Amino acid sequence: MVQKIIEVVGRSGKSFADAAKDAVAAAAKTVRGMRWARVSEMEMELKDNKVLDYRATVKIYFDVE
Repeated sequence: MVQKIIEVVGRSGKSFADAAKDAVAAAAKTVRGMRWARVSEMEMELKDNKVLDYRATVKIYFDVE
């Protein structure tokens, strides 16, 4: 079995977990055979000392057909 890895960035105004889920949901629109995902980076956009947005960079592993 051969797998390929893509990196996708998800966003959420609520949490890192929701940002990661957003990334997986976006990839699922065009990628088949996804097996697992790993959050490789987490960032927050700030304004006036408050969190505006959460971002999660997710590596998604899927089977090559």
